[in-house]
Amino acid sequence: MGYGVFVHRSDSIYNDVPTERYHFPVQYLRRVQATIGSWIVYYEPSKVRGSRGYFAAAKVGGVVADVEQAGMFFALIVPGSYLEFARKIPFREDEAYFEQGLLNAEGRLSGRAQSAVRALAPSDFARIVEAGLGHEPLLPRAERDDNPAGLEEEQAPFFVDEAQMRASQLVQRVIRDRVFRKIVLEAYDERCAITGLKLINGGGRAEVAAAHIRPVHANGPDTVSNGLALSGTAHWMFDRGLISLSDDLDILISRQANDPEGIRSIINKTGRGLSPAHPSQRPHPKFLAWHREHCFKS
Repeated sequence: MGYGVFVHRSDSIYNDVPTERYHFPVQYLRRVQATIGSWIVYYEPSKVRGSRGYFAAAKVGGVVADVEQAGMFFALIVPGSYLEFARKIPFREDEAYFEQGLLNAEGRLSGRAQSAVRALAPSDFARIVEAGLGHEPLLPRAERDDNPAGLEEEQAPFFVDEAQMRASQLVQRVIRDRVFRKIVLEAYDERCAITGLKLINGGGRAEVAAAHIRPVHANGPDTVSNGLALSGTAHWMFDRGLISLSDDLDILISRQANDPEGIRSIINKTGRGLSPAHPSQRPHPKFLAWHREHCFKS
């Protein structure tokens, strides 16, 4: 069991759904099997226009064969484990590579960098996740060199398993909520998707929340395509099914709303919800369909 990198393109010809599964040929089977029960990071090649670099982490739960295509397999992502990074991490930054394990003895990039699935050293995993979460280490990487007076035996060195620590942070709800808020508000330019308003309080904080379209308790992933930036009133109405969105982002008003005209007075005058500029961040139809079916009071 070990960490890995799965290369994924937004224009992929494979049947990938990063939050749920990764599609790959048999040549990578052993490498993917080695990640079962562990974490991988997704990487989009720099040659892809608008590349996201290392853009997310997820835990691999298992591997199954693709019954419709011989020689192909799916890596199954553990539900709720996928997390997009607070910032996209380039392959190289300040002339240094995040995947130090790709360097050969001469310090040059090896041919392993061309592999769509590759093993990831624990130290490289920790480095990428730390940068992706956008915060400082919780504990220093240091050894204790103090020896309290009166003790005959030296204290054992204290080591921090940074990879394990970063992996544990990826499942902490407080960290996931913070990252989710950052990526959603950034995608919507801190503007409410329903009202169109961008309100900043006196402390410089945007008065919008990052709302899940399909809630976490219903296995909704922490991805921008399952999120909306919503002001307080819009968020309240959305969660209670008084408003929803069509697949084309038309704002739908419930016939059970006691003041439909009042709702119309505060929604975006175009009657359509705002959408992020990047297609991959647009609200996904399957999440919108879930909200209409399970939440919206039509």
